[in-house]
Amino acid sequence: MSTEAILKNEKKTRRPFVLASLIIAMFMAAIEGTIVATAMPSIVSDLGGFTLYSWVFSSFLLMNAVTTMIYGKLSDLFGRKPIYMFGVSIFLIGSILCGFATSMVMLVVFRFIQGLGAGAVQPIAATIVGDMYTIEERAKIQGYLSSVWGISAIIGPLAGGLIVRFSDWAWIFWMNVPLGIIGMIGVGLFLHENVEKQKQSIDYIGSSLFFISVSALMILFIEGGVDWDWLSLPTLVLVMLFVLGLAAFLFREAKATSPMMPLGLWRNRLIAVANVATLTSGAIMIGLSSFLPTYVQGVMGYSAIVAGFTLTVMSVGWPLASTFTGYIFLKIGFRMTAMIGGASLVIGSVFFITLDASKGPVWAGIGSFIIGIGMGMTATTFIVAIQNHVDWKTRGVATASNMFMRMIGSSLGAALLGGILNSRLNKYLTQNNTQVDQSLSASSINTILDSSYPSNMSQESLAILEDGLAHSLKSVYWGIFIFAIVTLLLTIFLPKTKNH
Repeated sequence: MSTEAILKNEKKTRRPFVLASLIIAMFMAAIEGTIVATAMPSIVSDLGGFTLYSWVFSSFLLMNAVTTMIYGKLSDLFGRKPIYMFGVSIFLIGSILCGFATSMVMLVVFRFIQGLGAGAVQPIAATIVGDMYTIEERAKIQGYLSSVWGISAIIGPLAGGLIVRFSDWAWIFWMNVPLGIIGMIGVGLFLHENVEKQKQSIDYIGSSLFFISVSALMILFIEGGVDWDWLSLPTLVLVMLFVLGLAAFLFREAKATSPMMPLGLWRNRLIAVANVATLTSGAIMIGLSSFLPTYVQGVMGYSAIVAGFTLTVMSVGWPLASTFTGYIFLKIGFRMTAMIGGASLVIGSVFFITLDASKGPVWAGIGSFIIGIGMGMTATTFIVAIQNHVDWKTRGVATASNMFMRMIGSSLGAALLGGILNSRLNKYLTQNNTQVDQSLSASSINTILDSSYPSNMSQESLAILEDGLAHSLKSVYWGIFIFAIVTLLLTIFLPKTKNH
């Protein structure tokens, strides 16, 4: 079903109502990360099980990532509406169960269920927008969807803090229920699709192999270098499982009559380049989001509120850039617009490799804003270009492939940059421990990040910790700069399309 076919059906499909419903549903899924992070201290104090702390986030991320491509393919087979409704329903069931969790193990299991549903929300919402709107309209609307993530980044921590302070942490999950119901009602009533009735073939084997291989990769990113050494038996088993699973998946997809991921998509130069650039830009985003607050608090000595501000301005630049990107690429084309976005990423990252404590949070905020501009321009250009380059029958899986690459990029970036941070910090502290009479380690960083953390350290030890953190974070920012350079180079290889 083409965009033109849906536009002819506009009397039945009420686009403003559908869009509003999609924005509400995306907000529900987007805010889940930041709002839960704020409430985790209260949740742990109530449920115990601190050793499973990271898995409350990792389980959600894992299931979200591995199901995105599967939902994209299913939406191409059965239509967007039923898959969207199924995904939101599973997400709400998981949310309700999370609120009733009485142990950390139960919470982790219920977060798996939440992630199983969340995998449908973002890619299907973006695909529905691609279906409903023309190329001239898509960038503006995708800008609205992008702004949801910026708004959730701002509101999430505040909402989480208020709920924990004045109510029970369970409401952090239960508040999703009214939002999800509204999102389902709007799409159910006002979106009408004309899906061709035909016998559908589902690639169950391919889906299973994809699930196994990507799950192995995600668990490797999450646990590697943390609970398991990189050269330990569990990590080597996961590497083998990923490699063998991926090889079997690619072999299967080449033979399947209705493959879950048509390999022809990756033979398309525009889609392949855009997806790889999305992966590297995803690493930039997670690197900045994860480590900038640490620098502002630990090295510069400012409060968490100031640290949050330096990161929030990225969330402001992103939707602003997404909104005006549509007007730009209609005039200068996808490739040139993406190149300007890539250049913005490089310029923004220069602010961080030149960052030091004397420059203050304003310097960091300017760099963060410019990177937000680059993210908004590249992300919007990539998704609209991909959607414009495929037909209705493959738009769902093509859109999902781009979302999936961003998730993988974020996971890869978090693992790689986090590993750089830990190794550089431990090396620095080992070299400088001889200067003081006590042993310092990476865990000692809590002392300079949390003013309420009890410490009897000498001023010399504190100075070494601050210098070590600044030194190691500088290496992280060089990593972000390299990712930005690679993203810019990739945009140069985007093909020049006929009209755009």
